[in-house]
Amino acid sequence: MGSDTSEVALDLFPYLKVYKDGTLERIAGVEVVPPGLDHQTNVLSKDILIVPQTGVSARIYRPNFVIKDQKLPFVVYFHGGAFCVASPAFPNYHNNLNKLVAEANIVALSVDYRLVPEHPLPTAYQDSWAALQWVASHKEEDGHHHEGWIKDYVDLDQVFLVGDSAGANIAHHLAFRIKESDLGQSFKILGIGMIHPYFWGTNPIGSETADGLRKELVDKWWLYVCPSDKGCDDPFINPFVDGSPDLAGLACHGILVIVAEKDILRDRGTFYYDKLVKSGWRGKAEIMENEGEDHVFHIFNPDCNVAKSLMKRLAAFLNQGSGKGIVE
Repeated sequence: MGSDTSEVALDLFPYLKVYKDGTLERIAGVEVVPPGLDHQTNVLSKDILIVPQTGVSARIYRPNFVIKDQKLPFVVYFHGGAFCVASPAFPNYHNNLNKLVAEANIVALSVDYRLVPEHPLPTAYQDSWAALQWVASHKEEDGHHHEGWIKDYVDLDQVFLVGDSAGANIAHHLAFRIKESDLGQSFKILGIGMIHPYFWGTNPIGSETADGLRKELVDKWWLYVCPSDKGCDDPFINPFVDGSPDLAGLACHGILVIVAEKDILRDRGTFYYDKLVKSGWRGKAEIMENEGEDHVFHIFNPDCNVAKSLMKRLAAFLNQGSGKGIVE
């Protein structure tokens, strides 16, 4: 007879398992690699503590060689993993950030927000907001808490939020929080890159209606991550339910939404783009579809042609403000 330790109470495929004795086993996103110089991309990285009160850290990246006095666009990056797995040190995310920094010639900060279930939502949003406040503090003259790489290499008038999956969801919510806070007076977000955004809802739309199995799987993920009476229509995951802010108030100048053709979340991403365009929002919205690919394929297969195309498009989007790139 198996003990409670070996009996699975909840299998949250492909992320984690919860056993009957309460033990948690993460299946995905557990590997870590150290920061340093990546010889393939010639990108430097290091880990830094950014919110001492909560222990939240981040991994910051920059090109190894930067022209003297050149200030680069800055990306605040939020990784995916359904709010319950992965980290900036996960090899696939670390490699992805190295490639993005090299391709776009930017500085990037990958935020290590705390995960569910040890830290229930909205902790991930609060940690990400605290990271953004920390970044914004670099605009103040008093520099004793300032990070040298931001001070020396970053143009703080060219700040972007970028995230994949759950990270894209976080970026969306932060853009509203900036607008509602004092931060919005002095600190602007130039654009948001949303890669395969993790939005959802109780009632199926588009291809979800014909794919009950995957609909049920995504329902299960969210109900574990955010057990509330609102279920899959919680405003955290469904940005169009009553009480959600109007997209017209999104505090940034441009948005690039990237969806994958075979992704069960695809239609939520295109729906978000359509609603944004029709909302009266004054920014520039763009959409890109990765044909023949599934959710966050580029994280796991970064060298395929479609992943390279995604990276080039995102890099061009990030370079608009500096006049170095033109988005089609």
